[in-house]
Amino acid sequence: MSPQIQKYFIQKTSGVCGGNARIRDTRIAVWTLVSFRQQGASDEELLRNYPTLTIEDLAAAWSYYKEHPQEID
Repeated sequence: MSPQIQKYFIQKTSGVCGGNARIRDTRIAVWTLVSFRQQGASDEELLRNYPTLTIEDLAAAWSYYKEHPQEID
């Protein structure tokens, strides 16, 4: 995912989710999704549990984590 596209999906706003990276226009932090994935949750399970998310949102989260692991861990 290109940085420009990722920038649309991932936002950081002071005062929202503690300023942590989050999925666009939500209060779902990237670290939350990464944590669930590391515990074995599949993309399908995450989409079922977070019905406002799309597969593109998850792809952006995984891409962001790959580029910023120290920030998320």
